Amino acid sequence: MRHLLISLLTISFACASNAAPARKDPMIEKIVKEISAKRIEERIRKLVSFETRNSLSETTSETRGIGAARRWIKSELERCSVENGGRLKVEFDEHLAPVSARIPQPTPIVNVVATLPGEQAESRDRVYVVSGHYDSMRGSPTDADGFAPGANDDASGTASVMELACVMSKYKFNATLIFMTVAGEEQGLLGATFFAKAAKAKGMNIAGMITNDIVGNSRGSDGKVERKKMRLFAEGIPPLKEMPDEVLTLIRTGGENDSTPRQLGRFIKQAGERYVPTMKVELIYRRDRYLRGGDHFPFLDAGYPAVRMTEYLEDFRHQHQNVREENGVKYGDLPEFVDFAYAADISRINAAALASLANSPSAPQDVQMENLFLENNTTFRWKANPEPNVTGYRVLWRETTSPVWQGSEDFGNVTRATVIGVSKDNVVFGLQALDKNGNPSVATFPKPFRR
Repeated sequence: MRHLLISLLTISFACASNAAPARKDPMIEKIVKEISAKRIEERIRKLVSFETRNSLSETTSETRGIGAARRWIKSELERCSVENGGRLKVEFDEHLAPVSARIPQPTPIVNVVATLPGEQAESRDRVYVVSGHYDSMRGSPTDADGFAPGANDDASGTASVMELACVMSKYKFNATLIFMTVAGEEQGLLGATFFAKAAKAKGMNIAGMITNDIVGNSRGSDGKVERKKMRLFAEGIPPLKEMPDEVLTLIRTGGENDSTPRQLGRFIKQAGERYVPTMKVELIYRRDRYLRGGDHFPFLDAGYPAVRMTEYLEDFRHQHQNVREENGVKYGDLPEFVDFAYAADISRINAAALASLANSPSAPQDVQMENLFLENNTTFRWKANPEPNVTGYRVLWRETTSPVWQGSEDFGNVTRATVIGVSKDNVVFGLQALDKNGNPSVATFPKPFRR
């Protein structure tokens, strides 16, 4: 019997690896192809031309400082909206930051937010946010006057988000997309924090958030070039002083690698590599780089699934440095150190992921794995999805040491299903909803069901 179960499990994994993937969506393929490295380069150079975008810099000049930068970003997004039928709602999201370690006096922090409303009634309230921060800094975060070009950190992310907004606003999606360029990142993630807290207070259903921060450099400090890889950071267990019951259940059932950010990360990796096969998305099981942070942190802290996209290699001579030359080495975050084609490829990964997320069903709710008696089959129950185009569900599984899904079995439009011969003792499970085109949702980790 034991050999039979092992054989069944092996066959299940093998069948999954040979299963035909859902056909590519021609619209998403078109969106990915429309992303332009040339336009991203032009926007990066324009942002650098403001000389400094430090959050404390001047706001009245039309050519210099953060005020001029944010007005230009808003005007560019408004222009794209007009060209694409006016469906993109562009606005300033302003908050007053109080005095703190990096804010010597109360300072307005202004995000530029462009919203593309969803078209499907059942999905319109489901929101996906993509961001880059448009503020910059040199050696000191409170230096409001010195030259702070910020070409890679983070004009690259800002330009990518602007490109996504302008291209994707030509198309219609089921769920709502928010393209956001935020300020105050270098002063302590201020713009993102204001937005995430306000979203939480309003009960906004943010089903996923992606921040793009430092996405334009393909050369490491040792001269090595890596153009075919990028990093995607996805948190597991959140760093809480006290763990709520939901997190404790996750740990007790072996789901420490199945948090909502990790499920989002797996979806992004799969969608991104599917539509941009020349790029590999390295899914990294960390909140961010070691003891460093980004604008996805406030969203994670608010309980939203959020991840960070960034380049595979970093050259710290071109981050947070005063522009200068020492011993024949150039320092400073200048456009000459940005690989615009590489930034465009990361933008294409974003586009593929966001379009796939926005046109796929929502992650199934109230997913439970039955634990009523000892057996080697595994039975699940769940709440039916609200979307009218959902036609079935997919049970996924993987070995406990695998970062990605390895096996699957599809079921019809039901709310209870049994996988034969795959034991809950040996693998980790997830459940996806499928629409009529075979597009899967983000997976949901099941909770235990006992009477």
